[in-house]
Order: sequence, then C-alpha cells, then structure tokens
Amino acid sequence: MKIIVIGSSGAGKSTFSRQIGELLRLPVYHLDLYFWKPGWVQTPHDEWVQFNTQLVHNEAWIIDGYYGRTLDIRLQAADAVVFFDLSPWIATYRVIKRRIQYHGKTRPDLNEGCPESLDWPFIKLIWNYRRDKRPAVLEKLSKHAGHAKIIIIRTPKEARTLIRNIQNEGTSFFEKR
Repeated sequence: MKIIVIGSSGAGKSTFSRQIGELLRLPVYHLDLYFWKPGWVQTPHDEWVQFNTQLVHNEAWIIDGYYGRTLDIRLQAADAVVFFDLSPWIATYRVIKRRIQYHGKTRPDLNEGCPESLDWPFIKLIWNYRRDKRPAVLEKLSKHAGHAKIIIIRTPKEARTLIRNIQNEGTSFFEKR
C-alpha cells in the first residue's frame, strides 16, 4: 500500500501519518526531514526530484508532505491520497501552538539543526493555502482519481473518524471500491 498525505502546514499531516503508519505497520517518510538540511537549507531541485523518484519505488509507504513541484511523482505512484483541506484558522492555530511547543527544539519530523520558527510570510502562506494552492491540488487529484482512492479531510473530527476506520479495516480501507 502506498499512501500520500498532503495539505497545508499545520493541517496535522505528520501526526496523522505517524498514527496510520503504526496502525498499518508501514514506513512513514516525512518529506520535511529529507528536504531541509541543517540550518533550513533546501535540497537542490535535481537532487529532490531524484530522491522522490527513488522513494516511490519502495514497495509500501506513507509519504507526508506537499512539495508541489514533485507532487506528481508521488501521485502517480500512490494507491491512496489523504488531502487535509482544513480551515486556515485551524492550521494557523496549530502552527502557532507547534512553535510554542517546540521553541528552540527540532520537531521529530524535521532534520536536526532546523529549530521550529515562525514568521509573517509563513503565516501568510498557511492562511492563503486554500486560495493559492488548493485549486491546483484539487485539479491534480481529479487527474489521479482513476487509480488512487482520494480522501479529503475537512475537519479534525473527520481525521479522527478516518483513524477509527483504519483501525477497523486496516489497509483494505484504502482499496479503491
């Protein structure tokens, strides 16, 4: 089973991915951990494309992260996509909460040397994600709906319900019906 989990920062992708990874006993790859080098240095584009191309060839996985320029690589390989389409209020609140929780520390889904930070451009990116990124995401998802099960999560309650469904059905929940 190959599952990607996408959405804006603060949507809950990493927590959700860890939870379903434990339930399904699948390896979880947090893209932030691989993209950001210490000191918040980005991986060069060609290297990032190569990494994603190699990663999707693994037998089974959960990949957490949006990274729009390489999203098609993951979408083409995925059996299922979980798109967190939460309110900007929720995502912004969660990012601020996360900033406080991990003050001066590195989150478990990031590389060492990338302490939690928050600035106005990042808040604007989260706030405007639905307006700026969502239309392209939905268009890409519609192109892949023929081979991948698409699940859109709009509320934290829907995410909790999905976790319960996965607990009950295992990987068969993600099979296209």
